[in-house]
Amino acid sequence: MRSLKNMIETNYNKEDTITITDFCVKLFQYTISKNKNVIISPFSLLTALTMTANGAGGETLTQIEQAFQLPVSKLTKYLHTYQKTFPIEKKCKLSMANVVWFKDDEDFSINQDFLHKTTDYFDASFYRAPFDSSTLEDINKWVEEHTQGMISNILDKVLPDAVMYLINAVAFEAEWKEIYKKNQVYHNKFTKEDGTVQDVELMYSTEFHYLKEERAEGFLKYYANRKYAFAALLPNDSITVWDYIASLTGKKLYQILTNPIKMTEIKAAIPKYKTEYSIQMSEVLQKMGIKDAFDMTRADFFGIGSHKKGNLFINRVLHKTLITVDTKGTKAGTVTVVEECLRGAIPSKTIYLNRPFVYLIFDCERKLPIFLGTVMEIE
Repeated sequence: MRSLKNMIETNYNKEDTITITDFCVKLFQYTISKNKNVIISPFSLLTALTMTANGAGGETLTQIEQAFQLPVSKLTKYLHTYQKTFPIEKKCKLSMANVVWFKDDEDFSINQDFLHKTTDYFDASFYRAPFDSSTLEDINKWVEEHTQGMISNILDKVLPDAVMYLINAVAFEAEWKEIYKKNQVYHNKFTKEDGTVQDVELMYSTEFHYLKEERAEGFLKYYANRKYAFAALLPNDSITVWDYIASLTGKKLYQILTNPIKMTEIKAAIPKYKTEYSIQMSEVLQKMGIKDAFDMTRADFFGIGSHKKGNLFINRVLHKTLITVDTKGTKAGTVTVVEECLRGAIPSKTIYLNRPFVYLIFDCERKLPIFLGTVMEIE
């Protein structure tokens, strides 16, 4: 019998990870803002969309797979095996949950193959519900519970034409490998791109993994078990965060994360910050080529189920994320809702994140981004 590690290696390879990272980067590029903090979880979005895509067919499926640049069947297995590697240690926990709510309607029938795939590969729970105020309350309670209280009220109403909600929630909580002490935190300045100066608290430390490429430099700071790390990328003075992110590709980001330079010393500083961000992703995904899925006349989700009164299509893809970075570590939660409706020793470096920067939380083994964000100001 093959070990879990061998099974994972069978479904993982470098090329697939780079392809997935490229999708993550493109998603990030379509969502960034020039003047405000952004934080998304491409991993959560990818999971929710892949779960949905298991019920897609025809041109709808083709467009989704072209955006992913991977077959949905292959991506499903990748995500399934990856979920089995999540750490559950006290000082470093990554958890994920999936759920599907579908309308209690005698005219709506769910495809049993979709139900089995979603249950077997995504460990999703299914709930038949009346899609009234009680359903709204149940969905929001589920989201709050599975993001460890970080996110609530993802929905403000259940739409009259909605027949299904496919939801993914991810929660990350980890202590730094080296927690900051009081004497490592000082008040200092953070300068925004427009020159505005903010008074902030910076957390100072010495790090030893230097990130460098032509247009930016940065560092890694590990969490308790070293399976996950915080990576910061500070664009060169002459380059805006917007332009730097536009230059990234999945391959370039993978190479940056794969080849840190083990330096003698990096004098580093990270600001304490908290960011909450929400976005309706439908327009972004259509710009990335997933068009038919949102078209009530063209969408092919017959693999999910059927309704006597019309065709299923994606009405909205809601995404909400919160992150807190402080002296102890990092807490981050995210939820994605797909709403289906009817119809060597080198010189010491100093890298202070005292101006806008890019950051991510990633899997150190696979170099897979779990969260991607920008800090343009300290909120």
